[in-house]
Amino acid sequence: MAELVQENWLFLVLALLIGLFVAWWVFVASRRTRVEIARDDEAPAKRNQALINAPPAAAFGEVPPPAPEGMAGMAEAVQVSADLVPLVPRAPEGGDDLTRIKGLGPKLAEQLHALGVTSFAQIAAWDEAEIDRIDARLGRFQGRIRCDDWPAQARLLAAGDTAGYEATFGRL
Repeated sequence: MAELVQENWLFLVLALLIGLFVAWWVFVASRRTRVEIARDDEAPAKRNQALINAPPAAAFGEVPPPAPEGMAGMAEAVQVSADLVPLVPRAPEGGDDLTRIKGLGPKLAEQLHALGVTSFAQIAAWDEAEIDRIDARLGRFQGRIRCDDWPAQARLLAAGDTAGYEATFGRL
């Protein structure tokens, strides 16, 4: 065997080099898919402004204490006084179609109706404290009032200024 290797060493080296070249070509050079990322450092990444502008959920109040062992899943009974005055004035019968406000869908409209908000005039009259109060009750939709600027939209819709609304917020 040693004599065979001594007589044919040139062929063995040549076969080894050809094998290395074929392996390199199979694993490296034959890959046709190349991913090239064009980086435009001047343009910032587009992100969801509602998530960026929304304050953290913990900022809206204290976390309620855990329920006692025996009462897990049971609500606490609360006595409601009959002389309570609602903070939000009631809208006229029927109210407005609140879903015309951009960013306010059927689920949010339902939540607002449950809170007594049924007209554009009510939303247009909100001040910062009222926005905070209502926003704290919107659950996973917190931050949408300011992000989508509901009071400005409601002012235009309550006034019937469709052209002004479409110029500012887009087509209805």
